[in-house]
Amino acid sequence: MSVLDNVDASTNLAKNNELQLLVFRINESDDSAYYAINVFKTREVVESRNHFLTQIPSAHKLLEGTIILRGLQIPILNLPLWLGTTLTKEELMKSNILICDFNGIVIGLRIMSAYRVIKKNWNEMHAPDSYRLKDDGVVMNDTRLEDGSLCLILDYEKLLADVIPQALVNVIEDTNNLAEIVIPEKLKHGTVLIAEDSKTAQTALKQIFKNANIKMNMFDNGKKLVDYIQALPDPSIIPAIVTDIEMPEMSGFTVIQILAKDPITAAIPIIVNSSMTGNNNKREAEVLGANGFVDKTKSHNIIPLIVDIMN
Repeated sequence: MSVLDNVDASTNLAKNNELQLLVFRINESDDSAYYAINVFKTREVVESRNHFLTQIPSAHKLLEGTIILRGLQIPILNLPLWLGTTLTKEELMKSNILICDFNGIVIGLRIMSAYRVIKKNWNEMHAPDSYRLKDDGVVMNDTRLEDGSLCLILDYEKLLADVIPQALVNVIEDTNNLAEIVIPEKLKHGTVLIAEDSKTAQTALKQIFKNANIKMNMFDNGKKLVDYIQALPDPSIIPAIVTDIEMPEMSGFTVIQILAKDPITAAIPIIVNSSMTGNNNKREAEVLGANGFVDKTKSHNIIPLIVDIMN
C-alpha cells in the first residue's frame, strides 16, 4: 500500500484549519532531517531505479533530466543537492522520486524515502523569523513529529524559481494586462491586504502591485492579516484581500471563513492566490466565501480580477 493512500479530502481539512503532510527524508543517514510537503501538491512516489533518466544538455545543475511516466515527460529536480547534500551512487539507486503538481506543472523531486502522512493543525506550523532573514533561505516553516523530531517544510516555489523560472508567474505580463483597465477609485487610493508566506511569491506580488501603482500591505501568514483587519476602526476601507491557502498559524481557508462570516468584513472581495489549483480547493474557497481564485503562475491576473469584482 502506498504511503499516500490514506489522504483526507481537502474540504474536511479546510474546515478545521488542518493540513496533511507527506513526511520524507533526503538521504539514508539515521540523523538526517525530516522534510514535508502538503499532500495535495503530490501525486505519487515512484522508485527511481525503475525509470530511465534522460539528461538535458546545458540544463541547470539541479535539473537532473526527465523521465517518462504514464506518457508524461517529467523534469526531475535534485532536492538533496538543493539542500547541500550529494547522494552516493548507492543512495541514488535506492532513492525515490516524489511526483508533484505545482500550478498544474508536474515535476519530480529526488528524495530518499517517503516516511508517512501526518495531519496537523495550521497553528502547529511555526515560521521563526530566522527563516526569513536571508533571501536565499529555503525553509518556510516547521512542525514536530510525535517523537519530538523537527520536520521542515521547504519553499518549493523558490526551488521552482531557481531551476525552472518559466514555471512561475511572469510579472512583466502584468503591465500588458492593465493597459485597458480603469482602476476604481477605492482601489486606486486604498491598500490591498495580502497574506503570503513564500518569499518568492511575495516578491512577485510586490512587483505586480508596483507595476499597477496600487498600494499593498504584505503579511507573512493569515493570522497576522486577520489580527490587523480586526484592529482597524473601519475595515470597510479595504478595497480587497489576497490570500494564499497554505500558511502557518492560520490557513487561507480559515481567513476566508472568519472574514466572510463577519458582517463588518463580509463585503470585502477576497481573492485566493495559490499553487494548490485542484478543483476541490477552488470549490472549497468559493463555498467558504472567496470571490475569485488565481493560480500562482497567473498572479498577474489578480488586479484585473479585483477590478472586475469591484465593478
